[in-house]
Amino acid sequence: MSQMIDFRVDPASYRHWKVEYSGPVAILSMDVDENGGLFEGYELKLNSYDLGVDIELNDVVQRMRFEHPEVKVVVMRSGKDNVFCAGANIRMLGGAAHSHKVNFCKFTNETRNAFEAAEKDSGQQYIAAVKGACAGGGYELALACNHIMLTDDSTSAVGLPEVPLLAVLPGTGGLTRITDKRKMRRDLADIFCSIEEGVKGQRAKDWRLVDEVIPNSKFAETVEARAQEFAASSTKADVKTGIIFNPLERAVTEDAVSWSSVKVDIDRAGRKATFTLKGPDETAPVDMDAFQAQGDQAHLLRLCRDLEDAILHMRLNEMEVGLWVFRTEGDPTILAAHEALVAANSDHWLANEVRQYWKRTLKRLDVTSRSLVAFVEHGSCFVGVLAEILFSVDRTYMMDGEFEDDERPLATITLTEANFGPYPMGNDLTRLQTRFLGEPELVDTARAQIGEALDAETADKMGLVTIILDDIDWDDEVRIFMEERASFSPDAMTGLEANLRFAGPETMETRIFGRLTAWQNWIFNRPNAVGKDGALQRYGTGVRGDFDLERV
Repeated sequence: MSQMIDFRVDPASYRHWKVEYSGPVAILSMDVDENGGLFEGYELKLNSYDLGVDIELNDVVQRMRFEHPEVKVVVMRSGKDNVFCAGANIRMLGGAAHSHKVNFCKFTNETRNAFEAAEKDSGQQYIAAVKGACAGGGYELALACNHIMLTDDSTSAVGLPEVPLLAVLPGTGGLTRITDKRKMRRDLADIFCSIEEGVKGQRAKDWRLVDEVIPNSKFAETVEARAQEFAASSTKADVKTGIIFNPLERAVTEDAVSWSSVKVDIDRAGRKATFTLKGPDETAPVDMDAFQAQGDQAHLLRLCRDLEDAILHMRLNEMEVGLWVFRTEGDPTILAAHEALVAANSDHWLANEVRQYWKRTLKRLDVTSRSLVAFVEHGSCFVGVLAEILFSVDRTYMMDGEFEDDERPLATITLTEANFGPYPMGNDLTRLQTRFLGEPELVDTARAQIGEALDAETADKMGLVTIILDDIDWDDEVRIFMEERASFSPDAMTGLEANLRFAGPETMETRIFGRLTAWQNWIFNRPNAVGKDGALQRYGTGVRGDFDLERV
């Protein structure tokens, strides 16, 4: 295995971001350490970034919501003179494996989406204070903010120069956000994305690329005033004390990775990994004060943190493990009680944040380019939010009836109100709505069974599982499925799964993860971009890329 990428960071170890907290306003400064690249062979000049920079940003965004719920406005700015952010580091992209580039773009997309949704989900608004050059991924950072402020001077401009300079596309949603979010005219967008130098001053505002253009002499005081103004008008409840995210405990061996509530067993010969999620052993806290007192050890929060880290670890560090199997262990009634507390207190800041965290983590699963299957076995606890995994995966197998020498409680699935709204997919539908797009009445049928422990036969009739198997057939059928899946082309599987998972309406998010990511994936394979004479390889040499001019 190549160098292991670790997604566990904490503020004391940040090399690229600095955060200053002042009541309801936080100042988030991007000050990238040139020598702090995740790998060797490039320098992160001009506030350019690699995956390591974005891992830190993801951590900042998460902690802002849990550790600093008092924050209502986040000002994102540069810690360097004359440059906001030059975007993804070109040397890193030029030298990275194709799989790393695509997973890098996916993770940065998820991070942008997380702080873009912070106002709706958590009442936190992000302001981009752009001073200096703001290009490519740098402008995409700004685009994900609620409000963009640009200095009106000779050096400050916004741009998406990937097409003319690199023969690729903006990889983290830039094209989609200028049209769908900022409602930029298509013809002006065509010009904007075809020029290297970007757009400055009043023209940037006229073209809807920024919200305000401010003289350099008044920029700092105007940004501060705007932040205070947004904070004063915020409807976010005042919360004085958050909870601390302590370092995640994780043990890595040759064939397994273990967290406190998740274990992943890796079968590299079979190209599969089995994720086992553990339900709580302890009874649910009596109220949200007791829940908050448990801090990051409250089971639903700890399980979510562990699962997210497991997903990210396996995505980037085990590229050839193409099949992920999900199973659970635990008492369904205890897990249901934990979830019921959070559901009954959804207006409590921490209960809301736990739910939003689960929503983001389940979305990570939806867009993971792996074959996903769930096994509902005896002794499992697929209840509520964990039942959502059953509707995220590509297939679900469930044990039917008693199995010889298996004394565990019979396999059941229990739906809760969590399956009918709090955890929408990127298409803005629930997973059950997406599942039953052609039979919407089955969603109502499922809703009528909330709280019932559904056995295999009932779950099968309701369409909640793919296949139910008895003791005679289970081992053989499961083995055949996994062997077959491992024999298929990974490229074909990625295309198949990504298409089938997102039925229904198209949204800005599905366009970013579906259409844009698919095209960027293809373009990153083309010689015009990554060949020895391609634009990405020749960048900085003064020689333009040598293009194959055939349109395909």
